Amino acid sequence: NDAAASKVLTFCSDPENEQFKGEQDGYAYELWNQNGAGDACMTISEGALFSGHWNDIDNYLARRGLVFDETQLHQEIGRFSTSYNCIYEPTTESGNSYLSVYGWTVEPLIEFYVVEDWRRWIPSMAEGSVLKDSFEIDGSIYDIYESTRVNQPSIIGNTTFQQYFSIRRDVRNSGSIDISAHFDKWESLDMELGKMNEVAFVVEGYKSNGRFEFTELEVKVE
Repeated sequence: NDAAASKVLTFCSDPENEQFKGEQDGYAYELWNQNGAGDACMTISEGALFSGHWNDIDNYLARRGLVFDETQLHQEIGRFSTSYNCIYEPTTESGNSYLSVYGWTVEPLIEFYVVEDWRRWIPSMAEGSVLKDSFEIDGSIYDIYESTRVNQPSIIGNTTFQQYFSIRRDVRNSGSIDISAHFDKWESLDMELGKMNEVAFVVEGYKSNGRFEFTELEVKVE
């Protein structure tokens, strides 16, 4: 129908426009493609649904989710969860990719991931990443890592900050995630979270090619 069609928006990056961001249907979206290299697009449609593709890029990121005003801790906002189904088709000859819940807090500045599926490399493999613990939830064991980013891009510009990762051993591209269970587990390990900026679903690609399409996506707070 025309109403649904009018809600479908596609953004493609080029060297003049490496980033697009906004909000539709109550869900924020962002496409970021470093230096606008290659062929990189994102399409947003009704609800939280989104899709995209990347080819010959340096670093591609497409995400959709909830943004907050950085005044409340996650416990003050509520319990976070998501249910999703994603056709996730990265090519794996080179580079890497991951499918993940993603977000930021401030005070402290933290970048966090709950990685559901990945190809070839994930940031937990970076030198200096520390395995903190493992725990079982939502049908798998997640391994928890922490690492430090020194003078790297963030939501407040280039600075130094911590990254937290929960990485699923039995990778998948559909299911339900109790996001707050990861927050609680991290905090039990003295991995402090600050005031919420964003909780989203992200697809990232680095020097790789691929496509994805969410056929189901809800990011909920109860």
